[in-house]
Amino acid sequence: MERKDILLTMQSDLTRTLQKPPEKRHWGMLIDTRKCVGCHACTIGCVSEYKLPPGVVYRPVMDYESGQFPNTKRKFLPRPCFQCEKPSCVSVCPVAATKKEADGIVSIDYKKCIGCRACISNCPYGARTFDTGAYYTEGTPAVQPYEKAGFYEYEKVWHRDSKHGDVISSARKCHFCTSRIAKALLPICVSTCIGRATYFGDLNDDQTLISQVISANKTYRLKEETGNNPQVYYI
Repeated sequence: MERKDILLTMQSDLTRTLQKPPEKRHWGMLIDTRKCVGCHACTIGCVSEYKLPPGVVYRPVMDYESGQFPNTKRKFLPRPCFQCEKPSCVSVCPVAATKKEADGIVSIDYKKCIGCRACISNCPYGARTFDTGAYYTEGTPAVQPYEKAGFYEYEKVWHRDSKHGDVISSARKCHFCTSRIAKALLPICVSTCIGRATYFGDLNDDQTLISQVISANKTYRLKEETGNNPQVYYI
């Protein structure tokens, strides 16, 4: 019997969850490091989806090596924003540009952000980066148009150019692809993962695939001692 691709299961879970009001949802992520092969497809997919410039990363994949030759091991650890229940980045923002949404996502309002970087220094996970306004094709005959093309975040279209400077000089981070979720699409890191290592869904629903996998496995979360209560789990 042919097994159903877990992306289809999670897609069905997502569609069902969107029938509930935002305050009844609780988005979370699970990453099975046993399946992650370090291909960085999630990282590149995210860069492509959001036209991320130099120095801005939403989904880095850390590469760890242990042991001594010839008995060595490598482990890959994707690290998105952890959408903490008690996010330390929110309380330090002097202009309330970052907040915890009803569905659990920690968001940034680029129009409010003053670029003070307090949230960046106060995140224990290093999940935030800063948009300096740089382009990959600077120093060439012309900055390529695709670097200034519009992209969707927080269900709005944004541009990185002189006329629309809200994103430049702002803190930036992973947001579980809220604009994709609103259209019943899985986060880009989930759909591009060739190893199907990333699970996504509503943690309030014990019938979702992510809830079932968490329940059936010994999971852990990073830096739980901070008290931030991160909503990204690992196997």
